[in-house]
Amino acid sequence: MIDHVRDLESVREATERLLTAAASLDNAAVAEPSRLPGWSRGHVLAHLARNADALVNVLEGRPMYASAQARDVDIERDAPRPLDIQLADLRESAARFQAAGAVPADWSRTVELRNQVTDTASAVPFRRWIEVELHHVDLGIGYELEDLSEEFTEREVDFLTERFTGHPEVPPTHVTDGTRAWSTGRAAGRPEVTVTGRRADILGWLAGRRDGSALSTEGGPLPALPPL
Repeated sequence: MIDHVRDLESVREATERLLTAAASLDNAAVAEPSRLPGWSRGHVLAHLARNADALVNVLEGRPMYASAQARDVDIERDAPRPLDIQLADLRESAARFQAAGAVPADWSRTVELRNQVTDTASAVPFRRWIEVELHHVDLGIGYELEDLSEEFTEREVDFLTERFTGHPEVPPTHVTDGTRAWSTGRAAGRPEVTVTGRRADILGWLAGRRDGSALSTEGGPLPALPPL
């Protein structure tokens, strides 16, 4: 069972790590490219701030974003801001998210995210934790997938393999780090492909952060995954 209170604390800790690391940058570094194609570090920071507010909307029963276009416009508007404004916005929006999470509520209720995706309210803090941790890596400032906690990495691999389960474009796939195993892709009596590697590399492949070249496969090539 998801412990949303514990996940909220994990979000708070991850946000503080990111803010502390980003504080070592300067305005020129914020304008430099991140690891996400077409996005500067300012885009990543702006997205994280606006995502916190969007998830407050979700918890409070409003649409996550007014529209996909409004989401993109807000990120483009906020991306060029200087570092001090970026960090203040991220800290303040993170505090708003924590405050929304502290309100007594039915955490078993169903909430709606983007693109008609639904989930239980209790899963929202973990979804925010994903945003903070992976985008910290995307900043390219010394925080890598290998630095993520064992708990987070295992849960995110669980989440992503489940997300691709049943996807018609992904072959039946067995994924293992030698300790745990996961199944994903189209339903079948047996997997077509077995993917083996370190858990951080598995996460990087599933999350679209690594090309999978560090993984080994049997039965076929590494499956191409649809965008998240």
